[in-house]
Order: sequence, then C-alpha cells, then structure tokens
Amino acid sequence: MKNRLVVSVQAYPGEPMRDPRTMAQIALAAELGGAAAIRCQGLADISAIKDQVSVPVIGLWKEGSEGVYITPTLRHARACSMAGADIVAIDATRRPRPDGRTYAETVAALHDEGIVVMADCGSIGDAEMAYEAGSDILSTTLSGYTGEREKTAGPDLELLRQMVEQFDRPVLCEGRVHTPDQARSALDAGAWSVVVGTGITHPTSITSWFVQALETGKE
Repeated sequence: MKNRLVVSVQAYPGEPMRDPRTMAQIALAAELGGAAAIRCQGLADISAIKDQVSVPVIGLWKEGSEGVYITPTLRHARACSMAGADIVAIDATRRPRPDGRTYAETVAALHDEGIVVMADCGSIGDAEMAYEAGSDILSTTLSGYTGEREKTAGPDLELLRQMVEQFDRPVLCEGRVHTPDQARSALDAGAWSVVVGTGITHPTSITSWFVQALETGKE
C-alpha cells in the first residue's frame, strides 16, 4: 500500500448520493487524493467502484440494521467477491449468524475459495475469535455498536492497542475517525491502516458538524 489510508465510500438508503455511479466517482476522487484502498458496500457499488479505481477494493454487503448485518452469511461474502471485491469484510462478532454457520466455518469456506477476509470486530473477545479462525485482517469497526464496549467519541484507541499488541495480523482502525489528527493518533497507536468514511465521503454529516458548531452558543 502506498500509504495507510482506506476511504470508506458509502451512502445510506434514501440519501441523494445512493447511486453506484456516484459512489464510483467519489471513490475515484478519493484515489486521486491518495487513498490506498476503498471500502464500499453493496454489489452494485462494489462492481462500479472496481471498474473505476486501481487500488484494492474492500467489499461488504449490509442487510438489515440489527444483529449480524455486515456481510452476514457465506452467500453474501461470496457475492461480494464475485462482484469484484479484492477483500471481503464480514461481521466478526460472536453473535448468532443468520445462516447458522459459525464465524470460523465461514472463514474456512471463503479461504477454500481464495477469498481474503477482513474481520469487523466489536471487542477483544471478537478479535480473539477472528484471529483463531484465521482472518487475514482484523479491524475495530464494530466497537461501540455491539454492547460490549462503550461508544467512544472518536476511534477506540484502547481496543486498537490491545489488538495490535496481542495479534500478529494487520489491524485496521475503523470507526469514528473524523479528523486527520485522529487518523494520525490511530497510526501512532499501532494501526496498520486507518479507515475514514463519514469524515471524507458523507457531506450530510460533515455539513451538520459545521452547522452545530456555528449554532453553539447562539441565542
């Protein structure tokens, strides 16, 4: 990787930018700005982005919004790979999976097909399970969203440090990295790479931050 920045390019359902062509243009813009890889969700977005960029694409498929919903089954993971993802990100929590498979069974099946797996973890317990299952990459993506850890204002650097110290695999810091200083802090804490999404590619949120700042203290 030419640097350590992964840009997450995603739009939520119902938003104006929720269109594969738009996502692909944003991904290309991020690559031109120096992104070393792109993370994106949905088969159409993965395919469109893969056609536009030359950097690796981390693909996932969100289904639902509760429980295990980030690439929740083996079928979802295979589809992401077929759509063009170089790496497939999957929920690596210890919660029940919709297809009844264990996380380890899912990873083994994907490895049999030559698919590289990124484990989206929510706690050190998740990371231990993901590591033992042979995940190629570990990340802090789900910290603060599964009930095991408090949701920090910025990235969960404590969990990141634990994972870096304990596991001899690439560990990505993902989740609530909104500023360059926070990204730098994640690297200083040992992250192999840093994933930034909202702070770069979600104008609705970025605009709201400015509005809130301008309205603070307003009579």
